[in-house]
Amino acid sequence: MSQPVGRPTPITNATRTQQPSGMPIHKYRPYEAVDIPDRTWPDGRITQAPRWLSTDLRDGNQALIDPMSPARKREMFDLLVRMGYKEIEVGFPSSGETDFAFVRSIIEEGAIPEDVTISVLTQAREELIERTVESLVGARRATVHLYNATAPTFRRVVFRGSKEQVKQIAVDGTRLVMEYADKLLGDETAFGYQYSPEIFTDTELDFALEVCEGVMDVWQPEEGREIILNLPATVERSTPSTHADRFEWMSRNLSRREHVCLSVHPHNDRGTAVAAAELAIMAGADRIEGCLFGQGERTGNVDLVTLGMNLFSQGVDPQIDFSQIDEIRRTSEYCNQMEVHPRHPYAGDLVYTAFSGSHQDAIKKGFDAMEADAAAQGRTVDDIEWAVPYLPIDPKDVGRSYEAVIRVNSQSGKGGIAYVLKNDHKLDLPRRMQIEFSRIIQEKTDAEGGEVTPAAIWSVFQDEYLPNPHDPWGRIQVKTGQTTTDKDGVDTLTVEAEVDGAETVLVGSGNGPISAFFHALQGIGVDARLLDYQEHTMSEGASAQAASYIECAIDGRVLWGIGIDANTTRASLKAVVSAVNRAGR
Repeated sequence: MSQPVGRPTPITNATRTQQPSGMPIHKYRPYEAVDIPDRTWPDGRITQAPRWLSTDLRDGNQALIDPMSPARKREMFDLLVRMGYKEIEVGFPSSGETDFAFVRSIIEEGAIPEDVTISVLTQAREELIERTVESLVGARRATVHLYNATAPTFRRVVFRGSKEQVKQIAVDGTRLVMEYADKLLGDETAFGYQYSPEIFTDTELDFALEVCEGVMDVWQPEEGREIILNLPATVERSTPSTHADRFEWMSRNLSRREHVCLSVHPHNDRGTAVAAAELAIMAGADRIEGCLFGQGERTGNVDLVTLGMNLFSQGVDPQIDFSQIDEIRRTSEYCNQMEVHPRHPYAGDLVYTAFSGSHQDAIKKGFDAMEADAAAQGRTVDDIEWAVPYLPIDPKDVGRSYEAVIRVNSQSGKGGIAYVLKNDHKLDLPRRMQIEFSRIIQEKTDAEGGEVTPAAIWSVFQDEYLPNPHDPWGRIQVKTGQTTTDKDGVDTLTVEAEVDGAETVLVGSGNGPISAFFHALQGIGVDARLLDYQEHTMSEGASAQAASYIECAIDGRVLWGIGIDANTTRASLKAVVSAVNRAGR
């Protein structure tokens, strides 16, 4: 006779208790709370964008393993201007010739729009201040940003000076900035000043206030003469709530507050920089300093993309244009030589993708409901409130398509297909190309049913991207290509090709063979633009084949192409032709 099944043993508080870690917690002290019982920031709401300052070209650039070349710095500057940033910290000109020359180049070449203010950083030493102000000669709108460390550890360990001595460094530095601005800058320059008591997060509040007041006594802010007081979380030490308390305390206690722009500069050591910045704004801050995608020393500065998109997702105009977020990401990756994580908020490759079947079902039903609601109101989907499960914003608003949203999971779709191509054929497809090809395979399985074997996957891939040379399809077949480079670095490409069945010579020029080929294609009516380019070798050795992947915008469509050749340039040209021919299928 079977025994009755007993009732399960309940979980108790005793069995839930965490055990000591054994880590040396005695080495660290907790952050200090702020005595502000009548704090008002918890009731605040952010209803308009703050002032923004990008420090990608200074703080972000200093943190790179390979600092930006002048060309990459200019690319980043132009991107920030296009996005709409009106305050940009462009360098540390006294640190070396590279930064000084870059500041001079954007001034002398007229690259700075009239409504954009550039900022430059300096330490509080006379020779550095002189060099810094000298870099700004001829600028229309410019700010000198002076800083010195005020925290107790720095006073004791680094400077070995008293509070009064540290305060005097800030006061004397401010006076020198004013003297050299009067001496070197003309009437054409609208000049501003910013001061940072560095490591504000570790500085006693009353002393931080005292130093800022001493600086203001020299600068004399008044109507039409603003001062920017930047309170940096050089190292993030506390919860965002305590950070907000410190800002509310400073905002309440600063004299001449109406003439002060109170600026927040969070770092992300505790992983809460975004929250710290948002709560600081609620507590009285006027401006946020940060970098695109959280670039910067150690864990980085606060992420301006996430902050701006957080506002957008709540119906607040960030006054920065994120509508082409993939272009922003690609440019940032090129300039920084660092990849943005695929899970990065709003911008990562996977952030609008659901692999879970239940999530996909909810998203699909959300899209259907949006269409039904819009039709019932006699409006378009873009004119009604966004309400799709699991998607905080409409991916289309940042330039994404819906193709990656409704998609099979990595085991049954993209991941399995990508594994076959990499394992069997040494092709490591870029993620967005994986998405594109998985959709093609899914269309095949939907039409034909049954199992898709590795051989069938390869056959479909060849037919879609690598047509048999004995049975070619498409308008263009490339035969040979030759590139020459002039003294200015401009490449001219001459390609012998068959176009629409006729022997043709295509000629174009540009910054590299690929750019030149796109220019050449314009001569036969092909409107194509490069979006992304990746390549890799398929094996080792001198005779190794290279695979090139090109993502193109062609007549309003986004398509990938692939080229395989022992010569990387020919592989690239074949990849462009693959995409262009696919567009005409």
